[in-house]
Amino acid sequence: MNGKTGNQSWQVVFDELPTSVDMLRALPQASLQEPHFAAALLIPALCRWPANQDAAIEMINFLKGPQGLSKHDIMFINDRLRGKEYVPFSYFAGTAPGNEYKPSRPFTVTVSTVPSSFAEDGYAKLYLQSSGADSPRPVQIRKKESSGEWFLWDQMLLADIRPPVSADPWA
Repeated sequence: MNGKTGNQSWQVVFDELPTSVDMLRALPQASLQEPHFAAALLIPALCRWPANQDAAIEMINFLKGPQGLSKHDIMFINDRLRGKEYVPFSYFAGTAPGNEYKPSRPFTVTVSTVPSSFAEDGYAKLYLQSSGADSPRPVQIRKKESSGEWFLWDQMLLADIRPPVSADPWA
């Protein structure tokens, strides 16, 4: 993938959202042979966080490969999702503040590149659009050369977005 230029996008579709690391590993995208797979799989893992934080951590650690979540990472995700469980759901197609970020099936995540996405060897900066934000948010993916797999390196997906209409006291 290195050396690619221009904008490209992929739609990654899930019939069901995985609720465990075993379910996540069973998905075809879990091969992590393409950088957009790791970025897209992060969304259902983050969606699992409010219902079962331990399962979500296991899923994210799988996506992070040789370097799992730190205690700081866990505290950060916890802080960002506290009272804002809707944020990761906003990355699915068909969601909006007006429908309380309720995705339709199948669950679809679009992952995009920009001309500089593959500027650094062994890394890719990919972008996902939240339906509650004005601009796409980046996810950095790192390639493990020995296996050819792409793993989650960093994510900036959990910044505030427009609240669901039902949660907005001014709506």
